[in-house]
Amino acid sequence: MKLEFKKPSDETLKVKSQIASGKIDFDSSITEDKIKNITNHSYCNLTNSGNSSILLSLSAIDEKIIIPDQGGWNGFKQYAKFLNKEIEILKTDEGIISTDLLNELDLNKCSGLILTSFAAYSGEQNIKAISKYCHEHNIILIEDASGGICDNEKKLGNGKYSDIIIASTGSPKMINVESGGFISYNNEKFKEIFKIPLKALKCDNITAGGINTELNYTSNNFKKTVEACKYLKNNLDNVIHQNKRGINVIIKCEDPKKTSYNLRNELPIDKKSFFTKCPNYNRVKEKAVAIEIKNLNTSSLTKENLDEIIEKVKIYQ
Repeated sequence: MKLEFKKPSDETLKVKSQIASGKIDFDSSITEDKIKNITNHSYCNLTNSGNSSILLSLSAIDEKIIIPDQGGWNGFKQYAKFLNKEIEILKTDEGIISTDLLNELDLNKCSGLILTSFAAYSGEQNIKAISKYCHEHNIILIEDASGGICDNEKKLGNGKYSDIIIASTGSPKMINVESGGFISYNNEKFKEIFKIPLKALKCDNITAGGINTELNYTSNNFKKTVEACKYLKNNLDNVIHQNKRGINVIIKCEDPKKTSYNLRNELPIDKKSFFTKCPNYNRVKEKAVAIEIKNLNTSSLTKENLDEIIEKVKIYQ
């Protein structure tokens, strides 16, 4: 079995090389317009990283920022603290947010909620219901759609629901260009807030051209990754968020360190790893191992390879 770490398409690499060598000129507004069509937002700014996008989005929140207790991203807390924003920690169901859990919060002075499209990359958030709740309570909804952009079902990364959509386009994200990111929104007030910091956080034209090209493949990559995870979830036991769409698969186990070590040896990849030990804030706060299918190139997501992953996981779980 040969497993390959996710990489940009050959066409994306070619375009980036041509822009870098001066063979073609590229206007980043072309990419911004393309993203606006995907997110259904009026404004879009390319950034130099997903973290820059997080920083910008949180700067638009006036008062307390609601952050999930697990299944999010460490940068949410780090950048909120950097901006001297107060934080309200939201209890979740292994990262999944519900309106019942939101009702348990003291919403006094809360004006923003930031979450990821998929809790822990593994369980799809009900963005539509969360959006309805937020708008009823004057809360700005920020969706980190690094894993959910170009959703075929239009439930994730959709400006119809989320006030601000951010994403990383680094590796190994869904738009896999190895660097960069974006932020999109409808509120013109945000445009003024972001104007000055964007001078330091903007994306270069090489990355912008890469994003524009890679977006041609993102929807298909998303679909294949979700389908692969569904297949694994249907054939493994003790799976967290078993019946939800996701781009990784998290399995409960008694000894995550030993399990992940054995699986790394049995299921080698040509670069880095595709296993994450838990407890881990970015995943779940319990003993488990996350199989990061999102990290694999879609060419590796064959039934033969997935069956072998299932076989090895069953041995060492």
